[in-house]
Amino acid sequence: MAGDDVKARLGVAVEAARQAGRVTLKYFRQSDLAVERKPDGTPVTVADRLAEELLRGEIERAFPEDAIRGEEWPDRPGDSGFQWYLDPIDGTKSFVHGVPLYGTLVGVEYGGRCVLGVVVLPALGEYIYAARGHGAWHVCGESSPCRARVSEVGRLDDSLFCFTSVSEFHKRGREASFEILRSGCRLARGWGDCYGYVLVATGRAEVMVDPVLSVWDMAALPAILEEAGGTFTDWQGNATIHGGDGVGTNGKVFGQVMSVTRGR
Repeated sequence: MAGDDVKARLGVAVEAARQAGRVTLKYFRQSDLAVERKPDGTPVTVADRLAEELLRGEIERAFPEDAIRGEEWPDRPGDSGFQWYLDPIDGTKSFVHGVPLYGTLVGVEYGGRCVLGVVVLPALGEYIYAARGHGAWHVCGESSPCRARVSEVGRLDDSLFCFTSVSEFHKRGREASFEILRSGCRLARGWGDCYGYVLVATGRAEVMVDPVLSVWDMAALPAILEEAGGTFTDWQGNATIHGGDGVGTNGKVFGQVMSVTRGR
């Protein structure tokens, strides 16, 4: 894999994610938006499906030999070694309730390693992207990209802890871990889904923890967090998107968070 291969895919990923994000805005806060339920009970809308269709179309045109795996449509095989992961609306529950803390996620894996990631927050006019060895970059509105950096906070009791859903901790039998983090951190807020990880990568929070995640929820995150100076792992501290759960930290409090999550 050459660096130019990743750079070319990053350019497509950023532009496609921004376009897909604009698709979601056409349906955001529309009173007549129909919400369906998938077999697992999670919501899905026409915005999810159309945004993923756009992402797939852009990727297939640019890199026809790459594999694609997304939340809403069947997997597309490939033989280039590059695997794309797409989440057109991460935080659909926020989206359907008119809450702007949702995002469009694109990640690419090569050789078992996530090599680039993009998170677009359409309703906030904000996005962040990264490729291995090239840093993480954050854009707000029409501003020029700024280097994304995690915070320098080194103590859990000085940290902001983000999470998506308290009920998911309970469903997974991990309510004790949630309570330890909630009470042990300076501040706990449910600024969840991808937004919580963006907060960590940009130094506005120190910890984001999810007890259950799918690969398309995670694939954009490792490159972004690590290039910003932080960490993304599963609850056991493994650098993987295949563990079924996720922890993002600023790196300085990683060990303290692991002492909680590993203990369960």
